[in-house]
Amino acid sequence: MTERDAAADEKTGGTPQASYAAAGVDIDAGERAVELITPHAKRASRPEVLGGLGGFSGLFALKGNYREPVLAAASDGVGTKLAVAQAIDKHDTVGRDLVAMCVDDLVVCGAEPLFLQDYIAVGKVLPETVAEIVAGIADGCVEAGCALLGGETAEHPGLMQDNHYDLSATAVGVVEADKVLTPDSVRAGDVVIAMGSSGLHSNGYSLARKVLLEWGHMDLFGHVEEFGRSLGEELLEPTRIYARDCLALIAEADVRTFAHITGGGLAENLARVIPQGLVAELERNTWTPAPIFALIAQRGRVEQLEMERTFNMGVGMVAVVAPEDTDRAQAVLTARHVDNWVLGTIKRSSEPKNTEAGARVSLVGEHPRF
Repeated sequence: MTERDAAADEKTGGTPQASYAAAGVDIDAGERAVELITPHAKRASRPEVLGGLGGFSGLFALKGNYREPVLAAASDGVGTKLAVAQAIDKHDTVGRDLVAMCVDDLVVCGAEPLFLQDYIAVGKVLPETVAEIVAGIADGCVEAGCALLGGETAEHPGLMQDNHYDLSATAVGVVEADKVLTPDSVRAGDVVIAMGSSGLHSNGYSLARKVLLEWGHMDLFGHVEEFGRSLGEELLEPTRIYARDCLALIAEADVRTFAHITGGGLAENLARVIPQGLVAELERNTWTPAPIFALIAQRGRVEQLEMERTFNMGVGMVAVVAPEDTDRAQAVLTARHVDNWVLGTIKRSSEPKNTEAGARVSLVGEHPRF
């Protein structure tokens, strides 16, 4: 023991002196993380952003010739997809998932995403890992056309393991009051257009992990012939961001409404925008779900209804359009390199008072080659 140690012990009675660092919170690491993420936050900006990083709040000036602007907000996370990212130590894509889950909800009502704020909870601040996450968030914001206005990274020692983290965010958008898309605009005869998903997106990972990793003992680093890449790479394929595609569609066609296909699947999410007295009749034979869905269904012996309630099954977003604008809508999406097809039509329900949401969407037929 050194003289300095002995002197310290005399003052503290032999009890170690407490500090935030000793409790597990590394302020210096947090400051290093801020240094690393600053360039990413700066590139995900818009002219309306006021000031820079470091303030207690982000400032955004609502500029433009709005007549009666309505603000829309959506909050979400990435769920247990994060467990895959943490297992293979790859963190540069889940930020895109986070953005997609928020902005693709916003655009359902016709709102243009303006800005997003994130919240990153970590067991221990690992600056490089935080920087990878934020780089992905910035990528997503740039793709969605919104600003990364700020966020928070919180260290939770004792509550989370050192290499674990969770993500959430809130996105804010704007739409003119008389341009808000609602179920009230949907009419019998309207056409339902599907936009293809990029994979599982960010839903159903608890079931996917159970089937493929826990029961199937599959290796996340192992090559899967059907995918042409490793299982981990397939599972971490980022959620498609449809926000700008949907806004382009609104500008060119008579769009009644959209439905973002997330937890609950195609039927439950589309039912949320189908008014009472109408039913969306959808044809499974219009598309073949990607191999990842077949692998989960086969390995886990998961019944079709359970698959359709858990996963998007290859449909990430749905647009309901006026029948005369079907070709125009598909041309817009095709020009933007969005896989799309006519999924079905809106019809009058045989039970006009179909108050149950489940009665408002009917999936018929079978998927080819599934």
